[in-house]
Amino acid sequence: MNNQDIDDQPLPLVAHLTELRDRLLRAILAVLVVFIALFPFANDIYTFVSEPLRAILPEGAGMIATEVASPFLTPFKLTLVTAIFGAIPYVLYQVWSFIAPGMYRHEKRLAIPLLVSSVALFYAGAAFAYFVVFPLVFGFFASVAPEGITIMTDINSYLNFVLKLFFAFGLAFEIPIAAVLMIWAGITTPDQLVKKRPYIIVGCFVFGMLLTPPDVISQSLLAIPMWALFEVGVFFGRFVQRRKDAADTAEQDGA
Repeated sequence: MNNQDIDDQPLPLVAHLTELRDRLLRAILAVLVVFIALFPFANDIYTFVSEPLRAILPEGAGMIATEVASPFLTPFKLTLVTAIFGAIPYVLYQVWSFIAPGMYRHEKRLAIPLLVSSVALFYAGAAFAYFVVFPLVFGFFASVAPEGITIMTDINSYLNFVLKLFFAFGLAFEIPIAAVLMIWAGITTPDQLVKKRPYIIVGCFVFGMLLTPPDVISQSLLAIPMWALFEVGVFFGRFVQRRKDAADTAEQDGA
């Protein structure tokens, strides 16, 4: 193993499966622990998440529950999703611990920042949706409501709506990671991505149209950051490309 820089010896298939089972159980247990800790605050969490809509409702108006079990099940569902979001760093750590022994050292040096960045970007996307998109979108919807119509949103419908946007913006903010990974894997290069910029911009708006409500504001608020994040991915992808080229050159010289 003179030319190998893998730290760990190969394990039998059964050992890999056993380790995979253990790490899955740890990840599930982490989600369960976070859920149990958050469940007493389920109603408070829902109150916080629903604040952007309640802030624009007319005085005296509120949200409604159209199903018998909604007052319990809706905060329960939100708390479970919050627990999963909160446990993501530990879940990804378990994934990393499982795959890391099969990676080379130079791969680990790049993978660790990408892993940390992917978590941070997902949280940033969800925060952007909550603090920037929600007030604008709900304000727009309230302003275009026909005269005489009272806005009384069902709590479960609202939750499904905002979870869709949280996921859409969290996923969209992963674009720099996707660009860097494609460049690292040799699937494309920064120059090739730049040449495809017009198509990617159109794709951003199509993606925004599919994942957001049918209004121009929310679509643009998703598409424009996606475009900006694509440019960030290309920028950092150039550094990755240079490191990749330098590593390939050193490997050829060593051969």
